[in-house]
Amino acid sequence: MRAALARLRRTTGLPVAFGGLTHAADGESGEAGGAPVRIADLDGTVTGALRGLAISSGNGLGGKSMALARPCAVTDYRVARQISHEYDAAVSAEGLRSVLAVPVVVRRKVRGVLYGALRTALPIGDRAFEAAVAAARDVEQSLLVREEVRRLLSVAREPVAGRAAWEEVRAAHSELRALAPRIEDSPLRDELLAVCARLAGATAVGHAEAPTGAAAREMPIGLAPRELDVLSCVASGSTNAAAAELLGLRPETVKGYLRAAMRKLGAHTRLEAVVAARRAGLLP
Repeated sequence: MRAALARLRRTTGLPVAFGGLTHAADGESGEAGGAPVRIADLDGTVTGALRGLAISSGNGLGGKSMALARPCAVTDYRVARQISHEYDAAVSAEGLRSVLAVPVVVRRKVRGVLYGALRTALPIGDRAFEAAVAAARDVEQSLLVREEVRRLLSVAREPVAGRAAWEEVRAAHSELRALAPRIEDSPLRDELLAVCARLAGATAVGHAEAPTGAAAREMPIGLAPRELDVLSCVASGSTNAAAAELLGLRPETVKGYLRAAMRKLGAHTRLEAVVAARRAGLLP
């Protein structure tokens, strides 16, 4: 949210930006959609009057935007007749006049609201609207990625039993590694990578391809993170083109990482590389 607000100010030229998420979108308990949005992040404000406001659907400009699930704006908040005025005291304390609000909508549920504002009563132009919508889309994408990570983490933590379950674990491992570079939340990214390592290490317990004896002590040179990302995609059955799309890389770059991984693992084919990585405990 903080990054989106900074982008909103930078791209729109609006001096004030603020916003927040529902408790569910912010990782707390509770159902998203219909839940109030609590203003938690401020950029360019001079008071703390807006912080902590709970915006309910239908109330004020942001509440109207939430109810309609589309951007809304007023040229002079104080006298605008098309909105209710539950939050006038906080808006006046900050000295805001012209305000726009853009909802953050994920899977058809409102998860938050972004605001941009002027301290003068001037119309907000189309370019500012477009930039504000783009900033909200960034937040929506981040929330989608975070929810997908949590789903995969839940799958990855389930007990493993049987060949079909191993294939599920391998698919989850591949998806988690592909998502990791896109996670801006450092603790969540670290948790995700720790689960990936635990999944890879699971081959050391009761799996047919697990290394034993001297082989377990003779691990190959460690792979670079992107080499392991590519090899994880290959292990789940992805082609180079599919791996490139999943990882946000060029197909030629994927080939380069795969060649480097094969060289380090002493493998001559993709399959040999996957088997060697599994024996080394680098892949599940």
